[in-house]
Amino acid sequence: MKSMNNLIKEKSAAYFPQLVGLRRHLHTYPELSFEEHATAAFVSSTLEAAGISVQKGVAGTGLTALIEGRNPSSRCIALRADMDALPITEANDVPYRSQHEGVMHACGHDVHTTCLLGAAMILQELRDDFEGTIKLIFQPGEEKSPGGASLMIAAGVLQDPVPEAIFGLHVYPHLPVGTLGFRPGQYMASADEIYITIKGKGGHAALPHQTVDPIATAALVVTGLQQVVSRRSNPLSPTVLTFGKISGGHTTNVIPELVELAGTLRTFDEAWRQEALDMIRKMAEDIAGACGAGVEVYYPGGYPPLYNDPDLTMKARSIAADYIGPEMLHELDRRMGAEDFAFYTRQIPGCFFRLGTNTNHEQFTAPVHNPHFDVDERCLETGAGFMAYLAINALS
Repeated sequence: MKSMNNLIKEKSAAYFPQLVGLRRHLHTYPELSFEEHATAAFVSSTLEAAGISVQKGVAGTGLTALIEGRNPSSRCIALRADMDALPITEANDVPYRSQHEGVMHACGHDVHTTCLLGAAMILQELRDDFEGTIKLIFQPGEEKSPGGASLMIAAGVLQDPVPEAIFGLHVYPHLPVGTLGFRPGQYMASADEIYITIKGKGGHAALPHQTVDPIATAALVVTGLQQVVSRRSNPLSPTVLTFGKISGGHTTNVIPELVELAGTLRTFDEAWRQEALDMIRKMAEDIAGACGAGVEVYYPGGYPPLYNDPDLTMKARSIAADYIGPEMLHELDRRMGAEDFAFYTRQIPGCFFRLGTNTNHEQFTAPVHNPHFDVDERCLETGAGFMAYLAINALS
């Protein structure tokens, strides 16, 4: 009798050509956050073709499904994938290049969705070989606040049945195809969007004394707020404050009325996170006030830090070592990037791990959120197979 390890490897290899086709379809027709209508329909039809019933329209375009083994009420774990793309114009010259101008799967969510579809098809075939229930979560809007995960949770995705643990994967162009990466404990930072509007008094550029210059004020605000990181935060607590957008004015000889700033704050410490946001507001108000300008500071609810349950993550790592070999595993560093998977891990134990996608550190090494990002598609076989193997072993 074949071991479960070998059986799943054979099935993932057999499904590989189909997985490539699924991934290329998703890559060709990407959709932005919370607009994944065709994507959700494609995922749903793929699951239904495998005999899996689907709950549609969860938090808008989200989907859930259950694969029930023997004694389905005994235990439940969840597997999650995100489905949305980014507002990026693809620069790759490939047959599956995005056909939606200005929209691209530049973060690998097409890979995540395909891996979970592959795992679902394998698990559906093997449902008589494990006990418990595996909940599949295909969520919208990971890339856009307030995060599809938070909306899926509010819609009851972690209820009926209640998963005791949740797992998710993410592409990682820093690792070779066939490998996986894990990190217990703190892994990814919080992320808050910060919007600052500086209100001045417009006028002629040659008569600055008759105006309140919001551009000069904005420059002071941007540079002054760097004190939050360089002088107010604990150097042992990683913090990033970056402003990625300044918008104001339209010509050389007019001082405008308004300047708009947009930025992001990242940290691992929840108490410091709130303190820093309050500090940013007060410092912006004080600096603008000293210049005679008005200011509005707005930060919608962002993503919390992502914490991998240590015991669960070490268990997943051990299962991965059994599936692909310990030499194929990597220890991950903490990252200042953020993930809305963190909302799940605030509710139940979770493990968010990485899937290697490059070829010997020579091909497919463009970072995510880059118009040249692509993957060695052999990662689909590893990702789908391991998610299925992980789910069965997590239940046992």
